[in-house]
Amino acid sequence: MKKISILGSTGSIGTQTLDVIRKNPEKFEVVAISANSSVNLLLEQIKEFKPKYVAVYNESSAEKLKSMIPNNINIEVLSGMEGLEKISSLDEIDVLLTAIVGMIGLKPTLAAIRCGKTIALANKETLVTAGKLVMSEAKKYNVDILPVDSEHSAIFQSLNGENYKNIDKIILTASGGPFRGKTKDELLNVTKNEALKHPNWSMGRKISIDSSTLMNKGLEVIEAKWLFDVDYKDIDVVVHPQSIIHSMVQFNDSSIIAQLGCPDMRLPIQYALTYPDRILNDFERLDFTKFSTFTFEKPDLETFPCLKLAFDCLKMGGTYCAVLNAANEVLVNEFLEDKIGFYDIPYYIEKALEAHESIEDPTLDEILSVDKWARDFVIKSIN
Repeated sequence: MKKISILGSTGSIGTQTLDVIRKNPEKFEVVAISANSSVNLLLEQIKEFKPKYVAVYNESSAEKLKSMIPNNINIEVLSGMEGLEKISSLDEIDVLLTAIVGMIGLKPTLAAIRCGKTIALANKETLVTAGKLVMSEAKKYNVDILPVDSEHSAIFQSLNGENYKNIDKIILTASGGPFRGKTKDELLNVTKNEALKHPNWSMGRKISIDSSTLMNKGLEVIEAKWLFDVDYKDIDVVVHPQSIIHSMVQFNDSSIIAQLGCPDMRLPIQYALTYPDRILNDFERLDFTKFSTFTFEKPDLETFPCLKLAFDCLKMGGTYCAVLNAANEVLVNEFLEDKIGFYDIPYYIEKALEAHESIEDPTLDEILSVDKWARDFVIKSIN
């Protein structure tokens, strides 16, 4: 039985992870869960899964949760970054599934790696901001980083048994989001509610906005570079609106191997938790007779400049990717609060990148400092 700690158990990936565990109680034990402030859902999860630890990042919410937990439940309530780091590095856990949103996942992930825990990674910002550092630590401590994103899981599965040196190209697929086929003029005044309506996937608010701008795909390009040790020139993005082919690998002999399946995040979650095994589930099976056509398009970089910005940051190296990520996190939040427009997101990201003095081969403290600088810069710029 694998013992699991989940960072971000109340979000979209976290709740779907618990659904996988719920269906396989003989295979998994939930040792610890966490959230930012969603104490009501946390309490429900505590009652059902009976973890030994719960971490609430928001300290006042942690105190509130303590007062809500019945006396007959024995659980340790932790708070802040220290709480997240503790549940990530517990002696008794085998796997840390990191589904927390944003830069906040970096330090707990590093803590888990340094304690030799297997990482099931859904928090793409960890590798976007500190890919070189994280992968170096994983190698040092002989830790497996298993991708949970559907695209990276597809690549990982396509590379099973293959020599990474034979990779010619990684082909990341994108649904195109809710605005595929739209022009820039048509998107000037779109609202957050329009941007949140993803055509194929059920996702959280932040990742849904990232999907609408194609920044999500840009972050995935950066993540793929570190996960699979490839040059940015060897990563392509292709729009595949049906979301059935989740990504592909082209090899040096011109062969292409792809992973296909119905769009259901529980599949890559389950694969990361059970790797290297596969187990039976009741997920929808792909019926090819229902799909008469698979279509593919080039991404429109003029209408969706965030994807180009991500490639530019990879090319420039240093701490540009950390700036990209931090600026984007702030701007997506501002857009969700109706304080800025859709195209203010790439506009202010580009301004932050232009103002940044990059650091080559940064330390963790330097990455955290750059992250703070970028957030402060964007807030000052939009105000």
